[in-house]
This record gives sequence, structure tokens and C-alpha cells, in this order.
Amino acid sequence: MPRAEGGDTRSPAVRRVLPRSARTEAEAVSAHSRPPADRNDGSLFAAVVRNPVVETLVAMVVVSLLTWGASLVGLLGLFVLAPPVLSPPWTLVTSVYAHSGPTHLLSNAIIVALAGTLVATSTTRLRFHAFFVTTGVLAGLAHVWLGSLVGPPTGVLGASGAAFALVGYVVTANPVSSTVLDRLRLPPRLFVVLVAVVAAGLTLLFSAPGSALVAHLTGALLGLLAGRVRLLRV
Repeated sequence: MPRAEGGDTRSPAVRRVLPRSARTEAEAVSAHSRPPADRNDGSLFAAVVRNPVVETLVAMVVVSLLTWGASLVGLLGLFVLAPPVLSPPWTLVTSVYAHSGPTHLLSNAIIVALAGTLVATSTTRLRFHAFFVTTGVLAGLAHVWLGSLVGPPTGVLGASGAAFALVGYVVTANPVSSTVLDRLRLPPRLFVVLVAVVAAGLTLLFSAPGSALVAHLTGALLGLLAGRVRLLRV
């Protein structure tokens, strides 16, 4: 086939493809050099806001502020769990998030933030919140009922029971503890004794003088048992 002297020997089809290819490469470089879309920032913000630990901490702050305001006008009983426990009934839940003061709130918030973050990585938002509220309510009830057996009826408020449950869960649900307990193959009775001893140790180690020891012990027991069977694992 003859070809033109001094001209472009490429076919028209090739000549048409080259400019398009060049434009494609330029567009790819341009797209790569552009900053991330704003929606990435929005996704990160949504992930933080929808984190169950963050949600729990926010609830603790809000309910505690309401509790402090109510105490100024003599309405503290709207948030404290006290005998009779169903009067009013919502104190079963509000008492879990309410705190007596900033120091009480801060100490529990630190425990919830640390232990809660470890627990939240292996469960869902719903299970986390259900576990937190359930263990908190049971710990509060144990404190009110058992306390009434040995002394005058007393009320309780604070996330300490639920916080100790989170700590207990981390202690037995982690891979190291699970491996050790699996190899020991302890009889059920001996395992219960071990759990009770560990729960008592956690309670004495992390409880301040004058705090609700029964609630702390109950929460730790529930957390240790739940962690052993990995109740929150998905």
C-alpha cells in the first residue's frame, strides 16, 4: 500500500484514538489530585455520632445535668432509684445515667469510654445499649434490695454498675482470658468461685469509699459471666 511521503503513516482510526486516550489520562490525573469529597467528612462525623459509647456518654451528661437542676427544686427523686423501685417506674433507667455531681460523672465516664470502646468494637449499637441499660438496672436493683435487708432503705444513681459490667466483660471476653479458661476446664462450681473472687477484686480496686459496693459487685459479676460466653459478639 502506498504511503504519503513526509506524512503521518498512522491510520485515521489510530489518530482518532490518541487524543481520546490522552484526555482520559488527564482526567484520571485530575481526579486523583482532587481533595476527598465532602461526603467522606460527613461519613466520619456520622460514624462518631452513631458510636454507642459516644451516645452513652452524651446521655450521661444530659441526664446528669437534668438531675442537678431537679435537685435544686427538690425533685431529685425523679431520677434516683429508691424503694419502692417502681415509683416512679422510669427511675429504673434514669438512675443508670444520672450522677450526683461532676466528679461522680467524670469517674464513670472515663471507665465507660475506655472499657466501652473495647466492647463496642465487637458488637452492635443495639446490643451495646441493651447490655449497658440491663446491667445498670440490675445492679441498681441489687443495691436497693440487698441494702434494705441489712439497713435502712437507700437510693442509688450512677452508671457505676454498668461501667463495672463493661470492665468485667473485657476481662473475660479477651482472647487471652478465653484461652486460659478453656485450657483450665474448671468445674462449674470452681468457675463461679473464681468469678466471684475476680468481681470482688475489681470492686475493691476501683470503688471509692462510700460508693455503692453492691451495685459495683453485681455489675462486675454480670460482666464477667457475659464476657465468658461472649454474649455481645456478632
